[in-house]
Amino acid sequence: MKYTDINKAPDHFFRTMWLTIICVVLCLSAKAGGPGDPDPVFYETSIFVVVQGIGGRDIPAVVNNDSAYLSIRDMFNFLKIRNTISVGMDSISGFFITEKAPFFIDAGNRLVQYKGKDFPLKESDIIKTATAVYLRTGCFGTIFGLDCQFSFRSLSIRLVTQQELPAMREKKQETIRRNIGLLKGQQRADTIIRPTHSMFRIGMADWSVISTQRPEGGGNDTWLNLSLGGMLLGGETSVSLNYNNYAQQQWAYVHDSALIKPFDQRRQFYRWRYVNNDNKALRQIIAGKIFVPSIASIFDPIVGIQLTNTPTSYRRSFGSYTISNYTEPGWTVELYVNNALVDYTVADAAGFYTFQVPLVYGNSVVRLRFFGPWGEERFREENISIPFNFLPAHEFEYTASAGVVEDGKNSFFSRVQANYGATRSITVGGGVEYLSSISKDKTMPFVMASARLASNLLLSGEYTHGVRGQGILTYRMPSGLQLELYYTRYKKGQQAIIYNYLEERKIVLSKPFLLRKITMFNRLTYNQIILPDTRYATANWLLSGAVYRIGFNINTYAVFIKPEPAYVYTNLALTWRLPGALLITPQVQYEYNTGSLMAIRGEVGKYVFRHGYINTFYEHNYKSQITNVGLGLRYDFSFTQIGFSAWKGTNMSTLVESARGSLVYDDVTRSVGFSNRVSVGTGGIVLVPFLDVNDNGRRDPGEPKVYGLKINSNGGRILYQSGDSTVRIINLEPYEYYFIGLIKNSFENIAWQIRKPALSVAVDPNQMKLVEVPVSVMAEVSGCLKFEDEAGTKAPGDITIQFFKQDTVQVASVRTEADGSFSYMGLQPGTYIVRPDTIQLHKLGLTAKPAQLPFEVRFKTEGDVVKKLNFRLKKMADQ
Repeated sequence: MKYTDINKAPDHFFRTMWLTIICVVLCLSAKAGGPGDPDPVFYETSIFVVVQGIGGRDIPAVVNNDSAYLSIRDMFNFLKIRNTISVGMDSISGFFITEKAPFFIDAGNRLVQYKGKDFPLKESDIIKTATAVYLRTGCFGTIFGLDCQFSFRSLSIRLVTQQELPAMREKKQETIRRNIGLLKGQQRADTIIRPTHSMFRIGMADWSVISTQRPEGGGNDTWLNLSLGGMLLGGETSVSLNYNNYAQQQWAYVHDSALIKPFDQRRQFYRWRYVNNDNKALRQIIAGKIFVPSIASIFDPIVGIQLTNTPTSYRRSFGSYTISNYTEPGWTVELYVNNALVDYTVADAAGFYTFQVPLVYGNSVVRLRFFGPWGEERFREENISIPFNFLPAHEFEYTASAGVVEDGKNSFFSRVQANYGATRSITVGGGVEYLSSISKDKTMPFVMASARLASNLLLSGEYTHGVRGQGILTYRMPSGLQLELYYTRYKKGQQAIIYNYLEERKIVLSKPFLLRKITMFNRLTYNQIILPDTRYATANWLLSGAVYRIGFNINTYAVFIKPEPAYVYTNLALTWRLPGALLITPQVQYEYNTGSLMAIRGEVGKYVFRHGYINTFYEHNYKSQITNVGLGLRYDFSFTQIGFSAWKGTNMSTLVESARGSLVYDDVTRSVGFSNRVSVGTGGIVLVPFLDVNDNGRRDPGEPKVYGLKINSNGGRILYQSGDSTVRIINLEPYEYYFIGLIKNSFENIAWQIRKPALSVAVDPNQMKLVEVPVSVMAEVSGCLKFEDEAGTKAPGDITIQFFKQDTVQVASVRTEADGSFSYMGLQPGTYIVRPDTIQLHKLGLTAKPAQLPFEVRFKTEGDVVKKLNFRLKKMADQ
């Protein structure tokens, strides 16, 4: 049952042809009219009514020349207006929008009563047939305020009204509920596929190579990275191996000078994580290299175990928290909250980026991932702790961690933290931290609290015994102006934190500006540090934005160290596009103390061959008298990303080559995929549509695959491969439920339909999850209903036709067209009976012969077709 593409619906094609014939006949009859002609001829048809905010629907109608009459009952049902038709089909009553506006339409006496007023109708205003009452479109506007703009050429009506109709209100509520569901991650699905825990699977691998050569003797080095992701004993397993052949004596950590070995264990990463978000007592077990926010100064990895009942799902709360920093210019920065990608941005001409991080319930891990324009990628993850930790009311969460610090001393570290939502606006918590390498006060108990004093006023405080006390207050005005106050007081002589600060004070004032041609972020920061013998302060004024599509970044710094005068300088960076898709980025640094330039830099870049990027730069530092000239090239293949850069300096030349990519292995379909992005730590879904011959919802041996499936997904990258029936979705966040919509009319054969098109699938980490999609074979049935009276044979419309299985179970219904014909697509193989609605016929004083017809739908790969299910109607008085 295949057809060519005629608007993807043959019914639409034939309906359009039929309406065209009606229009031609009406036009010819209008031209031939004259004095003494018989009464005008009325044609029953359907008109497509469109209402802004609701949509459109075909409404049964009667057409005469340029006049149109709509079925009152169908029109009001479409607009969700309460109405009841009498048994004799001669009157309609109800209320319009509210119960205070009742109406009564008397077709026999041609009168409308609405809001206590009488509206007499002309004979040409209302038409009554055996199955419906029709009202002229102009009367809908003069009486009910429903302005119907009728187009005779397209047989359509555009309805305009100033009133909020019940259907509009219902549609708006549905939209609100749907948006709330999206925000909460809740969407209604026909099928829910839950997580699976495999004993052993390997599914993902990432790799990268960065090689650097310095011909003048500065040393050559090569960085290699290989990351593997899989499942082991039901838990997510990730291993990342890093190798560097360039060993040198350097200040590797803030507190220790160490020799970097080619294969240093501190640079290797391995972790096993078991997740069960349905277990409220213990949702995560993590072993290996763990991430722990610590009070003490710890700069080395921690190897240990972590237990928590914090879910992996991303839970939204209220408000937001601004984070901003610097990276390289033009780098893409991705923001992850609890492993979920929530936002991304591109750093401006000076490398500045900013995010409005949503305040979330629970102890959130906020990470940033950086991607460079030449294919660089920073594998390190920057942990940022949001100071406001809110929980839903009466909810309790804990995290317990213990392990050994790889600091060369095998220091033992442990931390237990618990939080409780006292109310929706107040969360309290506390715990204890221990570090064996501290000479005294190894045990550090702490308490904390976060409170929302008002809708835009947040306060957070923490006290650690023997170490410090700190507080943060933020106030955000409706205009976007935000004030942040930070204060920390350290106990004199404490050894947990390596800095010898006594106090730290900070104030931040920021405001975004959104004008017609200007978008700008303005931030003023003042930070003061009090040391035992001196005070140190810095100030920073930042302006970042765009004017007429020219990006700019103006950053002014000031350093205050008494008794020296303040040291002040400004960085200015611009970026704009020139004809030919050239990207220009000039930068200049100016020092106010000497009134001279410190440095200048200029860069020109251009995207080439759709997936390539080439750039060149020049920079000169006037203080050090060092000049650099460079050239870079990057190209993105589907399976890898390669980059090359070279620059010549005053004292040294440098060449850098890089390449990275990833591999995705699907052990179910025995296929291997390649990507130029990171895959380890993510998941994927493989959809395999098949023809469900026995209609049991499962794929049995011998049931063939079906080609042509199209889908929608609320995340990830959808991959269709020519000649392959499977559809793959990659780069999905693990443990999250993704909503997948299967497009019903994807297939060439209209008899192949998907009964459950909405899926909610939980993504398993580091693997491709197989989802088999059953495709049912549906039959098309059709027939006709004729009505006989004294005037001859007429075709009544708007009669309900019912389909039953096993004689009593109604499986479907359809309404007849204006000519009495009906058709339905969607019956599965089996035995059925069809009959007109007996209750409706009784109200109309009609009976059908035969009363019902049995028929059988046979299974055919291309779909069965059942025709000639015909009935004849007669008035009961004629029996």
